[in-house]
Amino acid sequence: MTPTVSRMDALRKGVTGTAARVLGLLAVLASGTALASEADLILPDFASQSFLGGALNGYQLLLGGVVVCVLGLGFGFLQYGQLKNLPVHKSMLEISELIYETCKTYLITQGKFILGLWVLLLVVMVGYFGVLQHMLSEAPAKLFAILIFSLIGIAGSYGVAWFGIRVNTFANSRTAFASLRGKPYPTYAIPLQAGMSIGMVLISTELLLMLIILLAVPSDFAGPCFIGFAIGESLGASVLRIAGGIFTKIADIGSDLMKIVFKIKEDDARNPGVIADCTGDNAGDSVGPSADGFETYGVTGVALITFILLAVPPAFQVQLLVWIFVMRIVMVVASLLSYFVNEVIQGGKYKNADKMNFEHPLTFLVWLTSFVSVALTFVVSYLLIPDLAGDGSLWWKLSAIITCGTLAGAIIPEAIKAFTSTESRHVREVVTASREGGASLNVISGIVAGNFSAYWMGIIIAGLMAIAYWVSIDVPNTLMLAPAVFAFGLVAFGFLGMGPVTIAVDSYGPVTDNAQSVYELSLIENVPNVKAEVAKDFGFTPDFEKGKEYLEENDGAGNTFKATAKPVLIGTAVVGATTMIFSIIVLLVGTETVNGVLSLKTEGLGNLSLLHAPFLLGLVTGGAVIYWFSGASMQAVSTGAYRAVEFIKANIKLEGVEKASVTDSKRVVEICTQYAQKGMLNIFLGVFFSTLAFACAEPFFFIGYLISIAIFGLYQAVFMANAGGAWDNAKKLVETELRAKGTDLHAATVVGDTVGDPFKDTSSVALNPVIKFTTLFGLLAVELAVELNKSGNGGLTRVLAVVFFLLSLVFVYRSFYGMRIESPVGSESAKTHAKAA
Repeated sequence: MTPTVSRMDALRKGVTGTAARVLGLLAVLASGTALASEADLILPDFASQSFLGGALNGYQLLLGGVVVCVLGLGFGFLQYGQLKNLPVHKSMLEISELIYETCKTYLITQGKFILGLWVLLLVVMVGYFGVLQHMLSEAPAKLFAILIFSLIGIAGSYGVAWFGIRVNTFANSRTAFASLRGKPYPTYAIPLQAGMSIGMVLISTELLLMLIILLAVPSDFAGPCFIGFAIGESLGASVLRIAGGIFTKIADIGSDLMKIVFKIKEDDARNPGVIADCTGDNAGDSVGPSADGFETYGVTGVALITFILLAVPPAFQVQLLVWIFVMRIVMVVASLLSYFVNEVIQGGKYKNADKMNFEHPLTFLVWLTSFVSVALTFVVSYLLIPDLAGDGSLWWKLSAIITCGTLAGAIIPEAIKAFTSTESRHVREVVTASREGGASLNVISGIVAGNFSAYWMGIIIAGLMAIAYWVSIDVPNTLMLAPAVFAFGLVAFGFLGMGPVTIAVDSYGPVTDNAQSVYELSLIENVPNVKAEVAKDFGFTPDFEKGKEYLEENDGAGNTFKATAKPVLIGTAVVGATTMIFSIIVLLVGTETVNGVLSLKTEGLGNLSLLHAPFLLGLVTGGAVIYWFSGASMQAVSTGAYRAVEFIKANIKLEGVEKASVTDSKRVVEICTQYAQKGMLNIFLGVFFSTLAFACAEPFFFIGYLISIAIFGLYQAVFMANAGGAWDNAKKLVETELRAKGTDLHAATVVGDTVGDPFKDTSSVALNPVIKFTTLFGLLAVELAVELNKSGNGGLTRVLAVVFFLLSLVFVYRSFYGMRIESPVGSESAKTHAKAA
């Protein structure tokens, strides 16, 4: 492993150095002129506008939001403390702490990796803002603010990810132990409590940081701070999401295939891959989604702030900015209130029940939060903006547009369950197909479910956007430029409006998955006199059979809700990308005031047409990158899983031992980390240099490219996520309802599940941060290219486009040919077998 890591470090340093020289030269050559950018945007005075009949001004309202965020953080950490103090048997506690230690090692490694990649962005930011925008000589404090807030953005994504794994690794062992009480309710309540802890801390932290920029940072520095913050959190989320997705599926496939090869049970303690699988559950299903949710929530906010400052006359900017942030504050309150109400209702219904459908209370919580959020949206909008721009109808029109997004947060999960739930006909069709057709028909049937789901998700998202557009038609053009674009931004805003609950039900899955593993790995049933010990120390007699039954059933619910959250995040990225792309269009085309109305300059608009060949070519090119990305991320999983399986098969001991050695388990974790980083490096640098190349090629080619990756990415991600979810729960259905473990039917569904693993948890989920990072970073890249052209260096721009494209091809090539199973790292095989012998 050491030589491989050294080569990766050398490659990373070489690429960083080369990029620094090329981008530095680019910035110097472009430094003759300067164009206004997001970093030049200035926030209005929030105290200048009064609300609620003059009772409070905008500054005071936003200050109240800071109090709500602090209370949200207090709630999150209070739940953290309660989870930590829940009773747990020492055999289970040891396993959850071992999982946490491996997660810590993984996160520390990824943190160093992120900082290495940040150096590339540092070069671009210093080159563009420092040299091209003259900040280095004229406003060094602004440049410093951008760099510092980019690190704060990274720290935010990284910090909430770390908090997420700590909470989940408390909750997994407590859930496993609580299942032994013989009642299903605690098996549901603990994972949801952990999820709400993560959700409240994540959303409150993001919102608090944004409010600090709005309220405490000088108004002329806020633009640089927001752009730096957004770039940083986008980088952190991209790395943690992509690398986490690769890691988790290497481990999952490596562990799952042992069930077929050796006919052993799920999470057999003798399997060295199980600890890595548990670590992967957290790396892929906790770390990645936490960082992704943090970034998505932030970037959609930054996009709307940018739109308002670019496209809304100054007279109305304060009212709209205060309104959107108060909406976010109110929805945090709505989420918390709904959680408490749901707990009372579900506790009364299920606390003493012997059976429960674990999906029902989660579904009820999502819908309850949605309805409460919608009601509060209309009430608070009426109070805040009853006559915005002299129009007494805008309060309900803007509320209706946000409601399209809020309802999407409930409608989409409900629709997804039609394709991924253990009760869905599509999942049962996968099982039926597997009875006679084995793994072949299992795979085909899962693909069918994914394709149908993509159709319905597209119709739902397009329908909600169409409603938003229809309402926006009546928004006066004196209020803003391109109301439809603002409407789409508000829909994306509403998608994550009830963010704490969306994150909570997504985080539910990794806890339930780990809880099942912790139970098996603890070997608690083999502990001498364990029933008497538990009765004496904890006051109840454990029911092992019921405990296993509850954990398996609850894992199916966790799988379903992990699947339902994925399309919400990808939908947010795609719908929100329209607002960010519009910001680039405004900067490229420019604006003018005609008869008192702000509008885009007409001379450049013809380039946003199929008649402008570069724009059409960009639309074609975006799809190519999406399909390369999907293949490259799955290739990393394929090769890594091969190495993991190779090692496990050579070192697994099934006779004379109760559990695998910690050394062997940690070695599997090392293999997963190694290939996750190697795959991530190729993918990130391929995306990075592709973005620079296409931005330098032609600005409107790049606009077409951004639109294309958003649309192709939406359908590819939804298809892959839901096909994978159908395969996953088909296996779960065979295990729980049919109780057919160890049969040929089970083996067929395991194969389908391993095919679906990189579909749903690697490629599909990583497309979300990739779309946002490309759009956000592309904003800087295209401005840099435009400045080169303005300074008379158009020929050099085209040369650099070719150079960057060739660099991107190097990493596209490496993402397969450097990651093949037959690659030189195959020498590890001989070493492994020699060591085993």
